[in-house]
Amino acid sequence: MPDDGAEAVVALIEGAREQLLLKQFKLESEAVEAALLRAHQRGVQVRVMLNPHTSGGDRWNDAAYQRLCDWGMEVNWTSEAFPVTHEKSMVVDREQALIATFNLSDKYFTQTRDYGVVSCAKAVVEQVIAGFEADWNRTFFSPDLAVGLLWSSLHSRGQMARIVDAANDTLWIQHPKFVDAVILDRIISARERGVKVRVLCGGKHGISDWDIYDTFSSLRVMQRFGVKVRRQKHLKLHAKLILMDGIAAQTGSMNIDRSAFDLRRELGIECDAPAVVERLKATFAADWEQASPYAAPDPLNPSLHELGELPPDPHFVHD
Repeated sequence: MPDDGAEAVVALIEGAREQLLLKQFKLESEAVEAALLRAHQRGVQVRVMLNPHTSGGDRWNDAAYQRLCDWGMEVNWTSEAFPVTHEKSMVVDREQALIATFNLSDKYFTQTRDYGVVSCAKAVVEQVIAGFEADWNRTFFSPDLAVGLLWSSLHSRGQMARIVDAANDTLWIQHPKFVDAVILDRIISARERGVKVRVLCGGKHGISDWDIYDTFSSLRVMQRFGVKVRRQKHLKLHAKLILMDGIAAQTGSMNIDRSAFDLRRELGIECDAPAVVERLKATFAADWEQASPYAAPDPLNPSLHELGELPPDPHFVHD
C-alpha cells in the first residue's frame, strides 16, 4: 500500500466462494464492507472479528460491527485475553491467507506505506484458521513456530531476533517504533559483525509521547554504531518490514515494541519466495531513495521534536 489500494483487498474478497474469516484491528472502508456484503449475499459464510478498542480507549469499530450484524453476518469482538488485538488477517476459502501491516481503512489504502503477504501454503493457512477459531471461541492457542508465522503474545520477539541474527551482509529495516532493548541489541550486534544496516523510520509522526523516549534513543544509539538512518516523509510510515541479506523478509502487524511482543495479539509472516522478496526490496529501495538522512533529536528536549516532521494527525497513532 498504497500502490495496490483497496482494490487488492476487494479482489480477494470477490474471489471467495464459500468462506471468509476476517480478524481486524480497524475496519473503516466502505469498499471493503460493500465487498463483504456482496460475498454474504452470494452465500459466502462471512465471519468477522474486530478489536473493540485501542489502548487509549477509542472505539473505532463500533459502527462497522453494528453494520455487519445488521447485514446478518457472524460478528464477534476479539478475545479478552489480549488488551488489544492488532492482528490484520483474512482467510479466503481455507485456501489463501492474507497477513498484513495495514488496517482495512481508507487512510491505509491511500496515504501510508504498508505491506501484505498472501500465502497459499497449507500449513500457514491452517494455522491462521486455528488462531481465528481459538480467539473466536476464547480457547488457548499454541501454534507450531516452525511454520513461518510469528504470533504474539508467544515467541515473536525471539523469532524476530533470529531473523536479525541470521543476517550476514545486509539488514534493511522499515519500522516506525523502536521500543525493545532485545531487538536493539541484536541490530547493533549485526552492525558490529559487519552487516550493512539501513533503517527507515517515520521520525516522530504517529509515535505516542510515552514511546518517543525509547524510539529516539534507540535511533541515536544505532547511529553511533554506524547504522544508516533515514526518515520517510513522502508517505506516512506504517509498515513493519525486515529484509535479511536480500533473500528473506519478515512483515506483519507487530511493531518493535514490548507490548507488541508480550501483551497483544499480533501476527507476522516470514517469507523467502523470490517474487515477494524482490517486490519488497524494490519498494524499500525506492522509499530509501526518496527519504532524507535523519538524526533523531534528544528525547529529553521536546523543543526539537517537531523539526521537519509531518503535520500531526491525531488519528494516525502506532498503537
